[in-house]
Amino acid sequence: MTREFDPVKLSVLANAFDGIVREMTSGLLRSARSSVINTARDFSCAVLTADNQLLAAAEGVPVHVFGAGPLGEDMVELHDDIREGDAFLHNDPYMGNSHAADHVILVPIFIQGRHLFTAVTKAHQADCGNSLPTTFFATARDVYEEGALIFPCVRIQRDYTDIDDIIRMCRSRIRVPDQWYGDYLASVGASRIAERRIHELAEKFGVEDLVDFVDAWFDYSERLTASAIEKLPEYVLHGTSTHDPFPGTGPDGVHLQATLEVKPKQGKIVIDLRENPDNLPNGLNLTKATATGAALAGILSGIPENLPSNAGTFRRVDVLLRDGCAVGVPKHPYSCSSGTTNLADRVVNIVQAAFSQIDDGYGTAEGAAGQAPAKSVISGIDERNGNPYVNQILVGGVGGPATPYVDGWPTYQRPVCGSLLYHDSAEVDEQRYPILIHERTLVADSGGAGRQRGGLATRVTMEPRGESVTLTYGIEGNLNPPKGVRGGHDGKAPATWVEDLRTGERREIPVVGRYDLQFGEKVVSITPGGGGYGDPLERDLLAVLDDVRESRVSPDAALTDYGVVFTNGVLDEEATFKNRQERLAS
Repeated sequence: MTREFDPVKLSVLANAFDGIVREMTSGLLRSARSSVINTARDFSCAVLTADNQLLAAAEGVPVHVFGAGPLGEDMVELHDDIREGDAFLHNDPYMGNSHAADHVILVPIFIQGRHLFTAVTKAHQADCGNSLPTTFFATARDVYEEGALIFPCVRIQRDYTDIDDIIRMCRSRIRVPDQWYGDYLASVGASRIAERRIHELAEKFGVEDLVDFVDAWFDYSERLTASAIEKLPEYVLHGTSTHDPFPGTGPDGVHLQATLEVKPKQGKIVIDLRENPDNLPNGLNLTKATATGAALAGILSGIPENLPSNAGTFRRVDVLLRDGCAVGVPKHPYSCSSGTTNLADRVVNIVQAAFSQIDDGYGTAEGAAGQAPAKSVISGIDERNGNPYVNQILVGGVGGPATPYVDGWPTYQRPVCGSLLYHDSAEVDEQRYPILIHERTLVADSGGAGRQRGGLATRVTMEPRGESVTLTYGIEGNLNPPKGVRGGHDGKAPATWVEDLRTGERREIPVVGRYDLQFGEKVVSITPGGGGYGDPLERDLLAVLDDVRESRVSPDAALTDYGVVFTNGVLDEEATFKNRQERLAS
């Protein structure tokens, strides 16, 4: 019989583990070399239990950590001689990882000879050895064309010492090896922070208290989740979405769907993703980890309560996947190079928007996605010093989804990240790379109108400082922009073109691929806006007035979308009331 755990100690230890993960995060953020990690913060840290359950993931990116348990399962299954001082490198999408660009460092943590926890550091690499200089190779027909180095949970340290064979493989294949090696050292260091701090916790509280805490914390989280689900009405929700056409998808794109069963009597939610297309001959396929993580992220966004992000919470959600599905479990050698982004973003949107079918106050609209040029991987030779460079920049944001209570964020970045990635500093990017960023501004009227407005899109204009810069990108949402819900309008579609600085001539560039931006050209990148929530005619007048004053909404859109009348630049409340009543009655 399990003894009752002291609730005060439960809170203390829960916050202690949360603090450990935050310290891991701070260490990696401050010591990594590549900008995508040390500026944009495209990484996550977590702690698993010995039986590979997610225990703590403070501010972890959902698509990174919500399916993290199988990473530990792979380590235990593949290695029967795990011991203190080991570290493992894992990036295999056909096992427990997300995609090949996410290098994971797993450190088993032993206390008094027992393997009790595993520290997990997952960092998105600027280059992982792909045949093209990008970590999102959406057009790769299979993993061989993708070209990434795949490490199926290989030991990379023994007795706290690097295994040089693995290090040499990476240094010989990755385009900027010193940058990768610096990121690797930072990741190992972050996982070792967790090892030290958990040892200190064990000395302070005792091993048995830590073991009992895990069970008590998971049980508490499960009870919270069950209680939240029990308050929902019994419902079967069906959501759909369509990814724009990409190479390998066919002319109609990829039609996706999900069925959600809300079972309040059992305190459970079931998400069925099995009725989706088979694996695609491109890099869009999801892995088991990314499909699961995206579905769980949608659930946590859709349920009104704020729930812990751990395995106890996830016990109350079943995600059903099938082998050989583009949204599920991939078959080798189909590529999963973009498995953390495109279709995963669509799954998050499907699930969180489906909850809005229950009633006002549930769910959210759809958030914007896509890998526009302002969020592309840039590469080339820096003529200022003759050195090669490759890195993903995150200069432009996308419009976040409106919720029942707040407007969407313009710094959302994408649904799978849950607003946790940072924006690059334009000035720092200009110092590090041979680019000039002339403009970064929000786009008026781009967020879907609603009682709560969708987040605004961003327009970014940049040019190469030297002879050229290679952009590898993928524009998504042209044909299927983010949807509004409960009467909210859709967000505006993206737009991208290249302009000749001498003649002003504009020309379109392909939706997805690689483009060599030449000296004398600039690229204009406009991301999508987020969907709106609720009838725009119900939006608070002062909110519309504030949007107009701050140039988020034009006076014309205020009248057309919100029914708000301005006379000589002044809000006319009487005319607005009359206009709204007439439109509601028609």
